[in-house]
Amino acid sequence: MTTRARAVETTGSAADFLPARRTLPSLRRAAAGCRGCHLWKVGTQTVFGEGARSATLMFVGEQPGDQEDRAGHPFVGPSGRLLDSALERAGLDRGEAYVTNAVKHFKWVPDGSGKRRIHKTPSSSEVRACHPWLDEEIAIVKPRAIVALGATAAKALFGPTVRVTVQHGKVIRTPLAEAGFATVHPSSILRAPSDVRAGAERAFVEDLKKVAKWLRK
Repeated sequence: MTTRARAVETTGSAADFLPARRTLPSLRRAAAGCRGCHLWKVGTQTVFGEGARSATLMFVGEQPGDQEDRAGHPFVGPSGRLLDSALERAGLDRGEAYVTNAVKHFKWVPDGSGKRRIHKTPSSSEVRACHPWLDEEIAIVKPRAIVALGATAAKALFGPTVRVTVQHGKVIRTPLAEAGFATVHPSSILRAPSDVRAGAERAFVEDLKKVAKWLRK
């Protein structure tokens, strides 16, 4: 494949863009040019994971949101602020974690006015196409515990039978780490009706407290 063709073709898998030398910096640089699925044409830029190379805890969300897409960093918008607050209340430090997404580009559709970009859930084929990046992040960081935020991330990490509503806060056996956990995505709390939002946030913090307790074992 020529350089020109590689620049415009969607190959069907991020594996075609993995660098020969696998480090977080080299992966981040390579991911910036990923054409594994068509979402490179939709998002502003690749939003790769960030955090400590030696992190014992990894959080995986679904995909970057509008603000993350513009900034080029994961979990910096409203969902990120809620995550930071919940982590602090649970006794966890985001600075000691690695944070990433199952899909590295923002998938969106315009709203009725054409002024706002509305999140659209990535398809299973888009998640599969992007999975090599996540595989490499996990292989390099080697977290003790890995936490899926939301159903898309939970299925990408732990398989299609995982149900966040049933297994949230419980230890999930996985070859990816010593322990897996699944909980809701912070954005689902922000979208919840006002009369249930506080309860949903408390439940989210309780799930994170269980992760913190496991890490202290």
